[in-house]
Amino acid sequence: MTKSFTTSDLIRYIYQEMEEEENDQLVQVLQDDQQLMQEYIDLLSTIEKLDIVLTEPSDSIINAIKKKARSKGLERV
Repeated sequence: MTKSFTTSDLIRYIYQEMEEEENDQLVQVLQDDQQLMQEYIDLLSTIEKLDIVLTEPSDSIINAIKKKARSKGLERV
């Protein structure tokens, strides 16, 4: 019997969180299931886009934090 793989399984595969046997099974299913393969490709694309997103706060956020710190006497923290 072939296991049905879910989006969660694909995410675990992408982040290498699967046992070797399950990993091998998924690779085989991906070769045969075009719909699952497309979902896998879409997830990879989404992860790539998320990695590109800026993860630093904007200047306005930094200034607001500094202003709040000054008002609390924490400017030298």
